[in-house]
Amino acid sequence: MKLTADYHTHTIYSDGKNTVLENALAADEVGLKEIAITEHGYSHWFRGLKRSETTAWLEEIAEADKQTNVKVLRGMECNIRGVSGLCDFTESDYENFDVFLAGIHVVIRYEHFSDRKLGWSGWRRRLVGMKPSSSLLRDTTKAFVNAIEKNPIDIITHLNFQCFADVVEVAKCCSDNGTYLEISSKKEHLTDEELADIVAKTEVKFIVNSDGHFTSRIGDCTLAEKQILRVGVPLERIVNVDGKLPTFRFAEFKKHM
Repeated sequence: MKLTADYHTHTIYSDGKNTVLENALAADEVGLKEIAITEHGYSHWFRGLKRSETTAWLEEIAEADKQTNVKVLRGMECNIRGVSGLCDFTESDYENFDVFLAGIHVVIRYEHFSDRKLGWSGWRRRLVGMKPSSSLLRDTTKAFVNAIEKNPIDIITHLNFQCFADVVEVAKCCSDNGTYLEISSKKEHLTDEELADIVAKTEVKFIVNSDGHFTSRIGDCTLAEKQILRVGVPLERIVNVDGKLPTFRFAEFKKHM
């Protein structure tokens, strides 16, 4: 299995260690057709792209696209900020971006104080090996579902990493709305049992990403490939491997704005 494109990478504009051009050159070197530079969203307290830096960031992406043989896409890993499904983007931001990722993170500006449980409670319980309460599981699942239904999200990132949700329900919602579910090659965020359950009970399509924070990890699918083989995920349900490229919901949405 070989990645055709890597749609989840970070640079020094968020918590990555390399520049936009260095990421693009690394993608070119390993033979990727496309790479998305996807900084953490605007509501991330310490690691997010700053609105004041967006223009410079966009200029660096345009320059990297010119200097390499790989298509360099403008993306953001938005934060799901509350049970309502609120994300970092407003429609006025859409013109500046090509790819819309979203996930749950911990240290962000939540929509409401009560929404802190989505990240903080999930993180604490994961840390000590506690199971989620029924209300936490319900509300986190609802946050994912509302985000997918209310926003033209292309990819849900690292589902159930530092949080708890009903993965089958989230995957069904992804399938119904044309959103891809990420299998991360940075960390196994889904257990083998959860991934097998998703494959068996839904028709969701998957996308494999490196979540690369270093150039050495751009295009690396080793960890994801091992889990895919163990679980038996059909390769035809993975949209960015072995020469294939995905069709993104966000791009289609913008055509009709």
